[in-house]
Amino acid sequence: MKLPTADFLHRLADLADRETVSRFRKTLETTTKPKEGYRFDPVTEADREAELAMRALISEEFPDHSIVGEEYGLTGTGACQWVLDPIDGTRPFLLGIPVWGTLIGFCEQGRSTVGMMSQPITRERFWAYKGESWLKTDNTTTRLKTSGCAQLSDAVLHTNSPEGVRRNPDVRFDILDDAVKMTRYGGECYAFAMLAAGHIDICVEFNLQPYDIVPLIPLIESAGGVVTTFDGSRAENGGRIIASANKDLHAAAISILMGGR
Repeated sequence: MKLPTADFLHRLADLADRETVSRFRKTLETTTKPKEGYRFDPVTEADREAELAMRALISEEFPDHSIVGEEYGLTGTGACQWVLDPIDGTRPFLLGIPVWGTLIGFCEQGRSTVGMMSQPITRERFWAYKGESWLKTDNTTTRLKTSGCAQLSDAVLHTNSPEGVRRNPDVRFDILDDAVKMTRYGGECYAFAMLAAGHIDICVEFNLQPYDIVPLIPLIESAGGVVTTFDGSRAENGGRIIASANKDLHAAAISILMGGR
């Protein structure tokens, strides 16, 4: 079975970067698509063209693999599947804030094994391959490792938007917020990359799609972190997701969020 290499991930990201960077901080025609709980879920030509470019290369190199992407859904069948989000964070993309990224994931038998987050404006590539997580900048490539934070009282917590907190009153996010050292908002996929890099300790999200999280799972796990649903299940199908720097922190955060359920 032919499997992707790390070099192939970078080739895909190069294609996506060309489509996104050329349109960043430009006036773009924007449409919206239905999304439960949101009155505006933007899509731009940058999203569509970046996904099409990646799909074309994958289909050429791996014609027997299936592909699922945010903009064009599922094509193909088989045990090997690519999972693409051409711009995770279209809202900050439209606002000119570089916390968006292109997410590229790969699953074998439903389990995420390879992943990349490309942020071309800051010229950073975060990726996981063969059990190791890496960050490449202009001049250096460094191995990623999650933080050694062991206590909630020392932890930095992130969630993307307070909207998710309001829409999930059964989740005791307010108590977790009180238990940690600091809570921040608005980091999109970049926050998960910062967890893998050791700068954030816990990420909580309430309604992720598979393409939002599949590419990030191996990035965090290979750096020493844990990613699950709130009930402790594998996260590949999305939903309510929590990622933590280590198992002990993860267990303590879930216990608070779900109130012992």
